[in-house]
Order: sequence, then C-alpha cells, then structure tokens
Amino acid sequence: MTTIYDVAKKANVSAMTVSRVINNTGRISEKTRQRVRKVMEELHYVPNSMARSLVLQETKLLSLLITDITNPFYTTVARGAEDAAKQYGYRLLLCNSDEDLAKEKDYVEMLLSTRADGVLIAPAGDMSAEHLRRLEKHGVPYVMLDREVPGIQSDTILGNSRDGARQLVEHLIGLGHRRIALINGPRQVSTARGRQMGYVEALKLNGLDIDSGLIVEMGYKQFDATGTVNKWLELPDRPTAIFAANNFLAVGVIQTLRRMGLRVPRDMSVVCFDDLGIASELNPFLTVAAQPAYQFGSMGIQFLIERIRGEAGPEWRKIILPPELIVRSSSAPPGQG
Repeated sequence: MTTIYDVAKKANVSAMTVSRVINNTGRISEKTRQRVRKVMEELHYVPNSMARSLVLQETKLLSLLITDITNPFYTTVARGAEDAAKQYGYRLLLCNSDEDLAKEKDYVEMLLSTRADGVLIAPAGDMSAEHLRRLEKHGVPYVMLDREVPGIQSDTILGNSRDGARQLVEHLIGLGHRRIALINGPRQVSTARGRQMGYVEALKLNGLDIDSGLIVEMGYKQFDATGTVNKWLELPDRPTAIFAANNFLAVGVIQTLRRMGLRVPRDMSVVCFDDLGIASELNPFLTVAAQPAYQFGSMGIQFLIERIRGEAGPEWRKIILPPELIVRSSSAPPGQG
C-alpha cells in the first residue's frame, strides 16, 4: 500500500508538505502543489480519511437517526437528507432506532466514537433527553426532526400534528360522523400528544362529547388492533370512523376490519396521519394528512450544516411544516361508502 512517505520521497518534499497539499492548508507554491498531486495520481495514493479528519477536526460525516426506516414517511425523509448532504459535500450515515431507547443510546455512542460532525435525529421519545445531552456534552451539533423533547433546546423541523389531526377529524364530522375513535401513538412522544390535542379540539369545536373509551394508545409500529376494534364494535353506540395517528396504525386497523368482514368505508371510515408513499400512487385509498417528508430531511440537513459551520445565529430555530389534507376513498358518510 502506498503511503504518504512514498509520495513525499518521489516528489522530493517532506511528508508534512504532502499532508498540507491533501488538506489544502499551509503556504505551498502552486508548482510544488501540482508536483505532489501528480505523484499522488501516479502512485494511486488514497489519503487516509481518518487521519485527515484528525487534522481538519471534521469527518464530513453526518448521521440521520430515525425511528422506523420501514415507515414510508421516514424513507422519504432519508432521501431528502441524503440529497442535501451530498449537495454540501457530506456523507450520510443512516441509523434506525426502531422506537427503542436502548437502541437509540447505542447509536449515539457509536456516532460519538466515529466522530460524526453532526446528527439529524428523530427522538424515540421524551426520555431521549439523556442521549441528546450526551451529544451536547461532547460538542456534537444536532437538529431534532419530527419530534420535540421537553427541556431540550435545539434547531427543530416539525410537522403540525395538532392542525393535521384537527383537519382529519373535521373532515369526518363534515361527512356526518359523530362517533369518531382515535388509535394514537404513545403519549411520551410529542407527535402523539399533538394529534390527540387536535382530535379533542375538533370534537369540542363541533359540540361533540369526548369519550375516553374511544381513545386508545398503542405503539407507532403496532399492527394488530383486533382487541381494540372488537371492543368498539361491541359498544351499543359504536364508532363509525377511526382516526389512526400514523400510517402503520391505519394499515393495522384496515387489516383488522377486513378480517372481521367489515368494509372500508361502507362499514367504517378510516383516516390517518402521514401518507403511504408510492403505495398511495398505485392504489389511492387512504384519506390522510400528508407531511412534506422530503423537505423534513433536506431542511434538517441544511440547518445542521449551518450549525456545524458556525453560520447559524445564537437563537434556536423552529420550522413547522404544514400538512396537506388529501381526501380519498377510505372516508365517506356513515353507511354510504
């Protein structure tokens, strides 16, 4: 393997001069710089990226730590983040916590050991505060994505969970639904709290009662809603519509209803937060509050790089991206699908 010393010997310069050419530092004549580069090409010398990062105090490596890579929302976020990172000359390391705090902690430790320049993170929940403070302690800039964590201040890219939920429920109310159930995510996640607030707000604004029996909390990755749906169907005044707090929960609800021989939307309307990506183009079915997922990723990386380069001001920035209500065939007036 060719070393920096081999290049220095053939170019008749010191190893320090070769290092300065590689890192574009120090005062070196253009003639010497060109001679060193020519020798590097002749010897097929590839600089050691780790050694270079120690000299420049940067790795040109960013991390995207998300909660569920199988969710089409986060898949599109990753696409936006990768495109933006490449545009700025950075590489992107993708990490997936699976909504698991222990796994998130392991990834944070790994990122510290690999000396990532910054992290774009969708926290697993409120308890992620410990992991974010660890990044702060080691001077690693980060931007929070999609979710907030109480007590943590940082640049943040969010969706409007409250407004999107309110729009979905008001859409159902406009169709004539009066008994609307909510299958929500875990309350220790900020998006779940926001979506329940929007749900409750829409019911109150339209003079409808809040029935706690129609509000159920599940994991965002949970598919099986059999027990919950069965319980609701046994009620004397059962719901005619279900609002699922994310797309995975919605798919689980629809699968459960179909196993029971119920049709969507004739027997039960279903709406949800976040779209299903390419699946919605192939089979436009679910009524959703769609978020601009690509912009989440690209704007998050832009904020992160500005922090890394010291181009951001002293104030923390928060961008709230509005959702778009997309009405499809999964919602209809009660009994009229």
